[in-house]
Amino acid sequence: MRVVDSTDARLDETIWDRFVASDPAGHLLQTWAWGELKGAFGWRPLRLAIEQDGALIAGAQVLYRRLGPLAMGYIPKGPVLPSDEGEAVALLWRAIRVRSRQMGAVALKVEPEWRDDDPTRHAWLRAHGLAPSANTIQPRRTIIVDLRPDEDEILARMKAKWRYNIRLSERRGVVVRQVGSEGLPAFYDLMRITGERDGFGIHSYAYYAKGLELLERQGRVALFLAYYEDEPLAGLMPYAFNGQAWYMYGASSNHHRELMPNHQLQWRAMQWARAQGCRQYDLWGIADVDPEAVTADLGGVQRFKEGFGGEVVRYVGAYDQAYAPPLHWLLERAWAWRRSRGQADS
Repeated sequence: MRVVDSTDARLDETIWDRFVASDPAGHLLQTWAWGELKGAFGWRPLRLAIEQDGALIAGAQVLYRRLGPLAMGYIPKGPVLPSDEGEAVALLWRAIRVRSRQMGAVALKVEPEWRDDDPTRHAWLRAHGLAPSANTIQPRRTIIVDLRPDEDEILARMKAKWRYNIRLSERRGVVVRQVGSEGLPAFYDLMRITGERDGFGIHSYAYYAKGLELLERQGRVALFLAYYEDEPLAGLMPYAFNGQAWYMYGASSNHHRELMPNHQLQWRAMQWARAQGCRQYDLWGIADVDPEAVTADLGGVQRFKEGFGGEVVRYVGAYDQAYAPPLHWLLERAWAWRRSRGQADS
């Protein structure tokens, strides 16, 4: 049993992604191409794994980032554990700690794709020296649509108004097209409009272009635009990997909203995901509040996502391991400040 990492020429994209997919929960954010995308925009990716008898049995893609004089390590939607073999996991965790300290990280943040209602997952994280953190990067609560039934059943599970709006959009002449990089300028214009209207940060044009370049050739991303009389009204960029699909980026114009282009876009994206062999479609984030709470504010985005008939899922959230506790305290506040400024982190 030995530690291998992405500086080893024998560990390449094909081997790594096959390993990530061997975990039923293996996530897009742990793939090689996602690390390359983040590496082009301020992060430094490192893939670490434990090898036994020529096979990878535990691992994680760790992203490192500097915030001023401080640095952090981050494992998005990982680690990758096809089997929770105790000795391998312990060796992996020691290797991550050593490499993180070598990279100057004062803390490690981990956000696994593990459900909150499984107490053994929280116990696992605490047993490996991590503590819950209020500062998350990925959405903790989301809505997942089951894509395994046939299309009629998927539509039947939606709210009646949502089925009506999908058909209304079609009847009124909205046409959804899957486009390539030639559609990016229109998509980015829509992203800017949406960010300004709804008050959230977006990535640069170069970021979306790089993501499309890296993942499109593998069939892991698509770009859809909804047009009315050749005017782009809305856009959506879904991703797919390992039987899962995610709606991460979407945008819409301020014009012709009564034509319901977003309803049809989501349905087309679900159809695309099913064609890629995906069993679920993650609508990627709703507010992390109890919908029954008196203070819950179910905004328009959440109501829109709920209408597609999916299951509300909550994950364990972020757990941190502090290598230098006082500096970790400063890092957490710097990261919270950065997010309060509306800077995109996905």
